[in-house]
Amino acid sequence: MPESYNVAILGATGAVGTELLAILENCEMPVANLKLLASERSAGRSLMFCGEKLYVEAVAEHSFQNVDLVLASAGSSQAKYWAPKAVEAGAVVVDNSSAFRMDPQVPLVVPEVNPQAADKHQGIVANPNCTTILMAVAVYPLHQVQAVQRLVAATYQSASGAGAKAMEELKRQAQAILDQETPPTQEFPYPLAFNVFPHNSDIDDGGYCTEEMKMVNETRKIFGSPDLRVTATCVRVPVLRAHSESLNLEFAEPFPADKARQVLGQAPGVKVVEDWQANYFPMPIDASGQDEVLVGRIREDISHPYGLELWLSGDQLRKGAALNAVQIAQLLIARGLVK
Repeated sequence: MPESYNVAILGATGAVGTELLAILENCEMPVANLKLLASERSAGRSLMFCGEKLYVEAVAEHSFQNVDLVLASAGSSQAKYWAPKAVEAGAVVVDNSSAFRMDPQVPLVVPEVNPQAADKHQGIVANPNCTTILMAVAVYPLHQVQAVQRLVAATYQSASGAGAKAMEELKRQAQAILDQETPPTQEFPYPLAFNVFPHNSDIDDGGYCTEEMKMVNETRKIFGSPDLRVTATCVRVPVLRAHSESLNLEFAEPFPADKARQVLGQAPGVKVVEDWQANYFPMPIDASGQDEVLVGRIREDISHPYGLELWLSGDQLRKGAALNAVQIAQLLIARGLVK
């Protein structure tokens, strides 16, 4: 096993790409050389890494020669084109897009939940959707103690989930509304500032949007439970960074809140945040920039004898995307799965 690795970030100038850069700078993954790749329009830009100025290259056929690991966050169409080429060149790809998540030949991994799935990779490992990752980290420790029978999720998703341009648009929208001007809507179909709307991904014949079905299908795959009953309502809210979720879990028998609190207090990647007297629980403003998924308001469901309620906030750009990808890469290295 090499002592250090040649790593490439595909989509280096996007919101997740720049977060990947920051995480790699501060984590213990041994990086010998780092290559920044993006589209032609971003080529030539410079980004700092460990005190060194690195220049972004336009991704090309030769870009993956002598690269051991590719951390990709460049969208589905780009991933479908470039990931196989990287694998052909000898690299292992951790892909953040939706391109390969439901491919039965590609592991879909949350390291705290199903690290063993990475063993079966054939060159590509998929990073789950942000809302799925945050939910899985919070729910799986409970699922291990007592199997979840049904999971109902409502999300409160920040602008960061739509990228850096969407975050900037939210700022411009807020200022425009305060100035009594018409807010711009290039990245979102409607004004997000001072507003909420259901997630603006495509809606299927059953009335579920793509984002909601990602949570359903990806959770089943990660948990290894194809018949798990999951439903979700995904909503975009005027928050810059960090998603929140309200979760209702149904079990086959009672799951006391104190027991759930104890389990989650010892769970990897989870931080329990509860001050009942102060009515203080997880908030996006606290989760932003944090690695842990903040979980609180753990309580028994008064409408169901076997129900449990949770509330969480987690940084979409970190654990919901870039951090999980780096953790997958570290997992691959630790298990000897990178050449």
